[in-house]
Amino acid sequence: MIKLGDKMLVNFNEMLQNAKKGKYAVPHFNINDLEWTKYILEECQNENTPVILGVSEGAAKYMGGFNTIAGMVKGLIQDLGITIPVCLHVDHGTSFETCKKAIDAGFTSVMIDASKLPLEENVKTTKEVVEYAHSRGVSVEAEVGHIGGTEDNITSTETNATLEECEVIYQQTGIDALAPALGSVHGFYKGEPNLDFDRMKKINEMLPIPLVLHGGSGIPDDKIAMAIQCGTSKINVNTEIQDAWSKAVREFLQNDDKAIDPRKIIGSGEKAIKEKVREKIELFQKTK
Repeated sequence: MIKLGDKMLVNFNEMLQNAKKGKYAVPHFNINDLEWTKYILEECQNENTPVILGVSEGAAKYMGGFNTIAGMVKGLIQDLGITIPVCLHVDHGTSFETCKKAIDAGFTSVMIDASKLPLEENVKTTKEVVEYAHSRGVSVEAEVGHIGGTEDNITSTETNATLEECEVIYQQTGIDALAPALGSVHGFYKGEPNLDFDRMKKINEMLPIPLVLHGGSGIPDDKIAMAIQCGTSKINVNTEIQDAWSKAVREFLQNDDKAIDPRKIIGSGEKAIKEKVREKIELFQKTK
């Protein structure tokens, strides 16, 4: 069992640095409940790949809180015999307080998303999180620019990051990974994704830390491959898995309108989740 201190979870530093050097990407899959987590862990174990389990603030509230989630994930790792590296990560934490609660509960990684603030305030908030997290062996991801779309009922207008913003936030905070907004959006795309690969490549060459691509659902395979070649080492996927699961469950209920067992209803989407997880792993790690 891979451990960080006395924990069954690891931060993302080693897995992402390895991906950056090897020009592949580690999958970040958002989790929404016990079944979701179980299916993702089982498929990643089957594929022998490290995984980052992302938890948004909305999902944390839905599942009962950070302590409940950390306990659930650790329990699943133990009971399922999971041996791959697993990172438990806050996705789009909006404040120092949120990140602190998750760290204190046992999360091994956090994203502090202060990108809606002016750069100076983004740096100040991010630095505070980094200082608290690093003293506890926890990795930190930050964001500059604005990633468009809607996640957890929060809608943002897309604004691409600049090279200067990326350099400032890295130099002044000591973050471990950076999510620069470069044309991706949360949710499904309306039209063709327009990613700024040239700027992505320049940021990668300028900074020693891995880059993160949010809104990985719906981006064509060739553009995913290009993003990885331009330095993206972590790709977040949520919407595509939700879509695959919901379609499978709807089909199950249409075929059995008397079904009432929640285990059978939720579980009818297991195959769809695992197929999508496997598809993304194979795509992200083609060059591995």
